[in-house]
Amino acid sequence: MQILSFPEAATPADLRVQVREIQEQAWPSESGPDAPVDTPTHDPALRPLSMLLVEEGTVLAALDILFKEIVHAGRRFSAGGLSTVVTSKQARGRGYGRQLVTAARERMIAQGLDLGLFTCDRPLQAFYESAGWRVLPGAVLIGGTPQTPFPSDQPGFDKVTMSDFFSAAGRQAQASFQHSRIELYPGEIDKLW
Repeated sequence: MQILSFPEAATPADLRVQVREIQEQAWPSESGPDAPVDTPTHDPALRPLSMLLVEEGTVLAALDILFKEIVHAGRRFSAGGLSTVVTSKQARGRGYGRQLVTAARERMIAQGLDLGLFTCDRPLQAFYESAGWRVLPGAVLIGGTPQTPFPSDQPGFDKVTMSDFFSAAGRQAQASFQHSRIELYPGEIDKLW
């Protein structure tokens, strides 16, 4: 078993097909698994990095890390976030997702990011905590764009914001992120990551 990483656009086609099939299991789309394999899932401006847990050529779990510089409380931070975290139905319950999410956190640290933050459905909070992430109390991510904001606390959502602060600058500013509205603005494709 190994963890492979590729820029999303450079992920080998055979692996990308498998990732799409797993994503369709979790989040069926209108186009289904037959969407062209070279169609990006994420906005290329967010420099998506795909991480895959693979055993003998079979993708067991996958996720993407998205990257963006954000401004919060008047300061700039390099941020990363998890997106499209998924484990194949046949491989669930074996710790593969946790292993991959933990590896993604370590990758963000190695990339020199100031912080990692993302939202997840409230029932998944304990899963992410078991992989080293922490709830960011009272924090709301504002996705979308400044013209069409997409907040994580909108009606019908039951999201929590998960985070970790990696750099000295990130840790120093951690309190300013708590109980705040964080302007992420990843765009129209990745409304929230």
